[in-house]
Amino acid sequence: MDLKNVSTKKLVEELASREAVEKITVEPYEEYSITVGSQKINDGGPVVILRIWD
Repeated sequence: MDLKNVSTKKLVEELASREAVEKITVEPYEEYSITVGSQKINDGGPVVILRIWD
């Protein structure tokens, strides 16, 4: 299956609809922080974060 012609929006919508995926939406100017091990990201929205554990 060739997915390079599928829009990012459609890919995100499909993944977000799956059972093992959590979609987190950060609104414009809203701050967020992600920490994994010793790596930490501090930034501001807008951003969509997909947490996939499948």
